[in-house]
Amino acid sequence: MANLKEVRIRIASTSSTQQITKAMKLVSATKLRKAQGEIVQMRPYAKKINAILGSLGENVSSDVLTPYMEKRALNHITFVVVTSDRGLCGGFNANVVKLTVSIIKEKYQEHAKAGKIKFICFGKKGYDFFSKSSYNTGNNNVTLFQKFNAETAFEIGTDVINTFLAKSTDEVLVVYNQFKNAATQILTAENLLPVDVKSLQIHESKAEHKSKVKKDYIFEPGMDGILSTLIPMTLKTQLYKAILDSQAAEHGARMVAMDKATDNAGELLKSLRLQYNQARQAAITREISEIVGGAAALA
Repeated sequence: MANLKEVRIRIASTSSTQQITKAMKLVSATKLRKAQGEIVQMRPYAKKINAILGSLGENVSSDVLTPYMEKRALNHITFVVVTSDRGLCGGFNANVVKLTVSIIKEKYQEHAKAGKIKFICFGKKGYDFFSKSSYNTGNNNVTLFQKFNAETAFEIGTDVINTFLAKSTDEVLVVYNQFKNAATQILTAENLLPVDVKSLQIHESKAEHKSKVKKDYIFEPGMDGILSTLIPMTLKTQLYKAILDSQAAEHGARMVAMDKATDNAGELLKSLRLQYNQARQAAITREISEIVGGAAALA
């Protein structure tokens, strides 16, 4: 049985760890409240702008849409992987990496062998993993907390779109954790490019579905001008929404992980205190026995 000093040291260490995990839980809860507010406000805008583009793509034909919708032979693939800068959030980062690797093995194994897969990593954890693998990560590491903002996301989105239009890549996929609630994150893999107009359309209401009224838009100043602005904005908004989703999901995952760690530390403290009491009682009993034995010897 461990001596009293060793048990006391372990109790102090565990108690200190419990205080840290509890503080981290409270910090994550505060950040989650802010991040949740941002993604909740962003979703209606992203949903509406996607619906507008989906409706336009269904009813009009324009040369502006064609470059974004062009489905070419897949020679080069780009993955936008959204993880976090820090750990201590359960399987949040590992799940994104596993899903990405799973998609590559299932669909793009030959491209991976030929070195035709490129990664744009939002977050240090994803970058650390793929930079140590045989994949090409380039120099596109973006940290979420230190450097990330809407302007950064739109700049990266512009680079991704220009790369696709220049035919340097033939497909762009975004892999991230979608925020549902504090305890639930939904692993998501979305095709950003080429644009699939059908996937952008929202579900019609029953009345609209029955009437099947074809929407007739009046474009001012012109259809091409509107679409040339709307399409890049929609794609960059999708990317920005994915990052905001991942941020909120990260804080939720860390809050839950730190809550469980705090509970585990409490259980460990109970066990250590019981062990400490047992060791102390054993030491007292031993000392009494030695005193009684010494007294008997003197008698």
